[in-house]
Amino acid sequence: MIDRAPRTRSLALALALTRAGATVLRATAPGGRKHWTRANHAGRAVGLYAGPASAVAAALAAGRVRPAAGFAVLAAGVCGAYDDVAGAGDDRRGFRAHLAALRDGEVTSGAVKLFGIGAAGLVAGAVLKERPLDKVLAGVVVAGAAHFVNLVDVRPGRAAGAVLAFGVPGLLKRGAAAELAAAATGAAAAVLPDDLREREMLGDTGAHALGAALGAAVVEGNTRAGLVAHAVAVVAAAVYGERVSAWARSLV
Repeated sequence: MIDRAPRTRSLALALALTRAGATVLRATAPGGRKHWTRANHAGRAVGLYAGPASAVAAALAAGRVRPAAGFAVLAAGVCGAYDDVAGAGDDRRGFRAHLAALRDGEVTSGAVKLFGIGAAGLVAGAVLKERPLDKVLAGVVVAGAAHFVNLVDVRPGRAAGAVLAFGVPGLLKRGAAAELAAAATGAAAAVLPDDLREREMLGDTGAHALGAALGAAVVEGNTRAGLVAHAVAVVAAAVYGERVSAWARSLV
Protein backbone atom coordinates (compact mmCIF):
# COMPACT_ATOMS: atom_id res chain seq x y z
CA MET A 1 0.00 0.00 0.00
CA ILE A 2 1.33 3.44 -0.96
CA ASP A 3 1.95 5.83 1.93
CA ARG A 4 0.47 9.12 0.77
CA ALA A 5 1.45 11.11 3.86
CA PRO A 6 4.93 12.24 2.63
CA ARG A 7 3.64 13.64 -0.66
CA THR A 8 0.73 15.30 1.13
CA ARG A 9 3.16 16.99 3.52
CA SER A 10 5.35 18.17 0.63
CA LEU A 11 2.36 19.54 -1.26
CA ALA A 12 0.95 21.30 1.80
CA LEU A 13 4.36 22.73 2.72
CA ALA A 14 4.99 24.14 -0.77
CA LEU A 15 1.48 25.58 -0.99
CA ALA A 16 1.60 27.19 2.47
CA LEU A 17 5.11 28.60 2.04
CA THR A 18 4.25 30.07 -1.36
CA ARG A 19 1.17 31.82 -0.03
CA ALA A 20 2.96 33.08 3.06
CA GLY A 21 5.97 34.28 1.07
CA ALA A 22 3.85 36.10 -1.48
CA THR A 23 1.85 37.75 1.29
CA VAL A 24 4.98 39.00 3.04
CA LEU A 25 6.56 40.27 -0.18
CA ARG A 26 3.35 41.98 -1.21
CA ALA A 27 3.14 43.74 2.16
CA THR A 28 6.78 44.84 2.30
CA ALA A 29 7.80 45.18 -1.38
CA PRO A 30 11.57 45.37 -0.71
CA GLY A 31 13.18 48.09 -2.80
CA GLY A 32 9.87 49.71 -3.72
CA ARG A 33 6.75 48.52 -5.52
CA LYS A 34 7.92 49.67 -8.93
CA HIS A 35 10.55 46.91 -8.84
CA TRP A 36 7.83 44.33 -8.22
CA THR A 37 5.48 45.32 -11.03
CA ARG A 38 5.51 44.36 -14.70
CA ALA A 39 3.13 44.87 -17.59
CA ASN A 40 1.68 41.58 -18.79
CA HIS A 41 0.73 40.65 -22.37
CA ALA A 42 -2.38 42.85 -22.16
CA GLY A 43 -0.53 45.83 -20.71
CA ARG A 44 -1.96 45.38 -17.20
CA ALA A 45 0.26 45.98 -14.18
CA VAL A 46 0.89 42.63 -12.50
CA GLY A 47 2.85 41.79 -9.36
CA LEU A 48 5.97 39.62 -9.33
CA TYR A 49 5.65 38.55 -5.70
CA ALA A 50 4.54 35.02 -6.53
CA GLY A 51 7.72 34.25 -8.46
CA PRO A 52 10.29 34.43 -5.64
CA ALA A 53 7.76 33.05 -3.15
CA SER A 54 7.08 29.94 -5.24
CA ALA A 55 10.78 29.48 -6.05
CA VAL A 56 11.86 29.51 -2.40
CA ALA A 57 8.90 27.36 -1.34
CA ALA A 58 9.55 24.74 -4.02
CA ALA A 59 13.29 24.73 -3.23
CA LEU A 60 12.66 24.17 0.48
CA ALA A 61 10.02 21.49 -0.12
CA ALA A 62 12.21 19.71 -2.68
CA GLY A 63 15.37 20.13 -0.62
CA ARG A 64 13.96 18.27 2.35
CA VAL A 65 13.41 15.31 0.02
CA ARG A 66 16.58 15.55 -2.10
CA PRO A 67 19.05 18.35 -1.28
CA ALA A 68 20.42 18.24 -4.83
CA ALA A 69 16.92 18.86 -6.19
CA GLY A 70 16.46 21.78 -3.81
CA PHE A 71 19.75 23.24 -5.01
CA ALA A 72 18.71 22.96 -8.67
CA VAL A 73 15.33 24.59 -7.98
CA LEU A 74 16.90 27.46 -6.03
CA ALA A 75 19.63 27.99 -8.65
CA ALA A 76 17.02 28.04 -11.43
CA GLY A 77 15.02 30.60 -9.47
CA VAL A 78 18.07 32.80 -8.87
CA CYS A 79 19.02 32.70 -12.57
CA GLY A 80 15.44 33.51 -13.48
CA ALA A 81 15.41 36.40 -11.00
CA TYR A 82 18.52 37.82 -12.64
CA ASP A 83 16.76 37.69 -16.01
CA ASP A 84 13.62 39.29 -14.52
CA VAL A 85 15.73 42.23 -13.35
CA ALA A 86 18.55 42.54 -15.89
CA GLY A 87 16.52 41.35 -18.85
CA ALA A 88 13.51 43.60 -18.34
CA GLY A 89 12.55 45.04 -21.72
CA ASP A 90 14.51 42.42 -23.69
CA ASP A 91 11.98 40.69 -25.94
CA ARG A 92 14.33 37.98 -27.18
CA ARG A 93 13.02 34.52 -26.32
CA GLY A 94 14.49 31.09 -26.88
CA PHE A 95 18.08 29.93 -26.61
CA ARG A 96 18.80 30.56 -30.31
CA ALA A 97 18.34 34.31 -29.92
CA HIS A 98 20.60 34.47 -26.88
CA LEU A 99 23.28 32.27 -28.43
CA ALA A 100 23.21 34.45 -31.54
CA ALA A 101 23.76 37.51 -29.35
CA LEU A 102 26.60 35.71 -27.59
CA ARG A 103 28.28 35.02 -30.95
CA ASP A 104 28.12 38.76 -31.60
CA GLY A 105 29.88 39.44 -28.30
CA GLU A 106 26.80 40.35 -26.26
CA VAL A 107 26.28 38.45 -23.02
CA THR A 108 22.54 38.68 -22.45
CA SER A 109 20.77 37.89 -19.20
CA GLY A 110 19.15 35.03 -21.10
CA ALA A 111 22.57 33.54 -21.87
CA VAL A 112 23.55 33.79 -18.20
CA LYS A 113 20.32 32.05 -17.32
CA LEU A 114 20.82 29.36 -19.97
CA PHE A 115 24.30 28.37 -18.82
CA GLY A 116 23.56 28.88 -15.13
CA ILE A 117 20.50 26.64 -15.10
CA GLY A 118 22.25 24.14 -17.36
CA ALA A 119 25.16 23.88 -14.93
CA ALA A 120 22.83 23.56 -11.93
CA GLY A 121 20.89 20.80 -13.70
CA LEU A 122 24.07 18.86 -14.44
CA VAL A 123 25.23 19.18 -10.82
CA ALA A 124 21.88 17.91 -9.57
CA GLY A 125 21.84 15.10 -12.13
CA ALA A 126 25.31 14.03 -11.06
CA VAL A 127 24.05 13.60 -7.50
CA LEU A 128 20.62 12.13 -8.22
CA LYS A 129 21.81 9.37 -10.56
CA GLU A 130 24.65 6.85 -10.34
CA ARG A 131 25.69 5.97 -13.89
CA PRO A 132 27.54 8.56 -16.01
CA LEU A 133 25.06 8.60 -18.90
CA ASP A 134 22.12 8.81 -16.51
CA LYS A 135 23.75 11.76 -14.76
CA VAL A 136 23.97 13.68 -18.04
CA LEU A 137 20.44 12.77 -19.07
CA ALA A 138 19.15 13.83 -15.66
CA GLY A 139 20.89 17.18 -15.98
CA VAL A 140 19.32 17.73 -19.40
CA VAL A 141 15.86 16.86 -18.05
CA VAL A 142 16.09 19.19 -15.04
CA ALA A 143 17.41 22.15 -17.05
CA GLY A 144 15.16 21.40 -20.02
CA ALA A 145 12.03 21.20 -17.88
CA ALA A 146 12.89 24.58 -16.35
CA HIS A 147 13.25 26.05 -19.84
CA PHE A 148 10.03 24.44 -21.07
CA VAL A 149 7.87 25.89 -18.30
CA ASN A 150 9.33 29.32 -19.03
CA LEU A 151 8.57 28.91 -22.74
CA VAL A 152 4.86 28.42 -22.05
CA ASP A 153 4.71 31.35 -19.60
CA VAL A 154 3.21 33.66 -22.23
CA ARG A 155 -0.34 34.11 -20.91
CA PRO A 156 -1.99 34.02 -17.47
CA GLY A 157 -2.05 30.55 -15.97
CA ARG A 158 -0.06 28.84 -18.72
CA ALA A 159 3.10 28.10 -16.72
CA ALA A 160 1.39 27.14 -13.46
CA GLY A 161 -1.15 25.12 -15.41
CA ALA A 162 1.61 23.23 -17.23
CA VAL A 163 3.29 22.38 -13.92
CA LEU A 164 0.01 21.03 -12.58
CA ALA A 165 -0.75 19.11 -15.78
CA PHE A 166 2.62 17.37 -15.78
CA GLY A 167 3.09 17.24 -12.02
CA VAL A 168 -0.19 15.74 -10.85
CA PRO A 169 0.46 12.37 -12.59
CA GLY A 170 3.78 12.27 -10.73
CA LEU A 171 1.84 12.17 -7.45
CA LEU A 172 0.87 8.61 -8.35
CA LYS A 173 4.47 7.44 -8.23
CA ARG A 174 6.28 6.19 -5.15
CA GLY A 175 8.85 7.72 -2.83
CA ALA A 176 10.92 10.78 -3.65
CA ALA A 177 9.46 11.15 -7.15
CA ALA A 178 5.98 11.73 -5.73
CA GLU A 179 7.27 14.10 -3.06
CA LEU A 180 9.17 16.20 -5.59
CA ALA A 181 6.13 16.30 -7.85
CA ALA A 182 4.12 17.45 -4.83
CA ALA A 183 6.60 20.26 -4.16
CA ALA A 184 6.13 21.55 -7.72
CA THR A 185 2.35 21.14 -7.81
CA GLY A 186 1.81 22.65 -4.36
CA ALA A 187 3.64 25.83 -5.30
CA ALA A 188 1.89 26.01 -8.68
CA ALA A 189 -1.53 25.48 -7.10
CA ALA A 190 -0.89 28.35 -4.69
CA VAL A 191 -0.02 30.72 -7.55
CA LEU A 192 -2.63 29.71 -10.14
CA PRO A 193 -5.73 31.61 -8.88
CA ASP A 194 -4.03 35.04 -8.77
CA ASP A 195 -2.18 34.22 -11.98
CA LEU A 196 -5.44 33.55 -13.82
CA ARG A 197 -6.96 36.75 -12.40
CA GLU A 198 -3.91 38.67 -13.72
CA ARG A 199 -2.96 39.88 -10.26
CA GLU A 200 0.33 38.00 -10.13
CA MET A 201 2.76 36.40 -12.55
CA LEU A 202 5.47 33.81 -12.01
CA GLY A 203 8.03 35.62 -14.11
CA ASP A 204 11.24 33.86 -15.03
CA THR A 205 11.97 33.36 -11.33
CA GLY A 206 8.97 31.18 -10.61
CA ALA A 207 8.65 29.53 -14.02
CA HIS A 208 12.22 28.25 -14.06
CA ALA A 209 12.17 27.15 -10.43
CA LEU A 210 8.91 25.20 -10.74
CA GLY A 211 10.11 23.69 -14.01
CA ALA A 212 13.32 22.52 -12.35
CA ALA A 213 11.30 20.95 -9.52
CA LEU A 214 9.17 19.18 -12.08
CA GLY A 215 12.30 17.97 -13.88
CA ALA A 216 13.76 16.63 -10.64
CA ALA A 217 10.57 14.67 -10.03
CA VAL A 218 10.85 13.16 -13.51
CA VAL A 219 14.48 12.21 -12.85
CA GLU A 220 13.60 10.48 -9.59
CA GLY A 221 10.72 8.57 -11.13
CA ASN A 222 12.33 7.24 -14.29
CA THR A 223 14.94 4.74 -15.42
CA ARG A 224 17.22 5.36 -18.39
CA ALA A 225 14.54 4.74 -21.00
CA GLY A 226 12.28 7.32 -19.39
CA LEU A 227 15.13 9.78 -19.03
CA VAL A 228 15.99 9.45 -22.72
CA ALA A 229 12.37 10.05 -23.72
CA HIS A 230 12.04 13.11 -21.51
CA ALA A 231 15.44 14.47 -22.55
CA VAL A 232 14.46 14.22 -26.22
CA ALA A 233 11.17 15.97 -25.47
CA VAL A 234 12.69 18.94 -23.63
CA VAL A 235 15.49 19.36 -26.18
CA ALA A 236 12.91 19.36 -28.99
CA ALA A 237 10.89 21.97 -27.07
CA ALA A 238 14.01 24.12 -26.76
CA VAL A 239 14.86 23.82 -30.45
CA TYR A 240 11.32 24.72 -31.46
CA GLY A 241 10.85 27.22 -28.65
CA GLU A 242 9.02 29.84 -30.71
CA ARG A 243 6.48 27.26 -31.85
CA VAL A 244 5.99 26.02 -28.28
CA SER A 245 5.34 29.57 -27.07
CA ALA A 246 2.98 30.22 -29.97
CA TRP A 247 1.08 27.03 -29.13
CA ALA A 248 0.78 28.13 -25.50
CA ARG A 249 -0.58 31.53 -26.61
CA SER A 250 -3.24 29.81 -28.72
CA LEU A 251 -4.70 27.85 -25.83
CA VAL A 252 -8.04 29.07 -24.53
